[in-house]
Amino acid sequence: MRLSLIVPVYNERATVGPLLDQLLALDLPGFDKEIVIVESGSTDGSERIVDGYVGKPGVRVIHEEAPRGKGAAVRRGLSEVSGDVVAVQDADLEYSVADYRRLLSPLASGEADVVFGSRTLRSPQRWQFRRFGGPERFYGLLVNFGGVFYTKLFNALYGTSLTDGATMFKLFRSKCLRGLILRADVFDYDWELSAKVAKRGWRIMELPVSYKARSRAEGKKIRFWRDGWRVLLAILRCRFFD
Repeated sequence: MRLSLIVPVYNERATVGPLLDQLLALDLPGFDKEIVIVESGSTDGSERIVDGYVGKPGVRVIHEEAPRGKGAAVRRGLSEVSGDVVAVQDADLEYSVADYRRLLSPLASGEADVVFGSRTLRSPQRWQFRRFGGPERFYGLLVNFGGVFYTKLFNALYGTSLTDGATMFKLFRSKCLRGLILRADVFDYDWELSAKVAKRGWRIMELPVSYKARSRAEGKKIRFWRDGWRVLLAILRCRFFD
């Protein structure tokens, strides 16, 4: 089987190289890897780092003319992949790529159609997995609370029982994505994708994953006051209108 990894990149100079090295070195028994990097016109030197991976086995690099948002980059990547399983991999180091081995197992065995990696299932902090000091503490609290609120709202509207709907780790058998029309351009794409898969009735399984949150100073791009309303609208739109 083939795992297709879409890696959107925008201004991730500090982490994109180590992340790509980890993905290339990752051994996944029973799977080969296809890494599709979508570089969206970074201004911090990320583009030069990404270009250093051109020609490496299993790697394709796509350059966008201008940044259009993470959701737009993911759509571009989805149009290029060829794997049996598809996942979106952030270009940071908040998640451990070693968790792919466990997450792929239910997909390979046919136990599940979609696997989410939950940060709350084995975390002693439960939903409060972003804990920062100083002024950043309030930001972490808002984003933590937002994840809980939107996950509960999603479960109520879509009949799911997720513990962490905002996780990056979402792996899909490619058949689950065929024919989906995705519209979201920024971080709301993640919830739009989950909503449309849930509405189709595909079997979703959750497994625990490890997580190390980064702060805004370290490059975190989500802004609760900017992106929160977009997530809310995406969840409602996909349930009642789209």
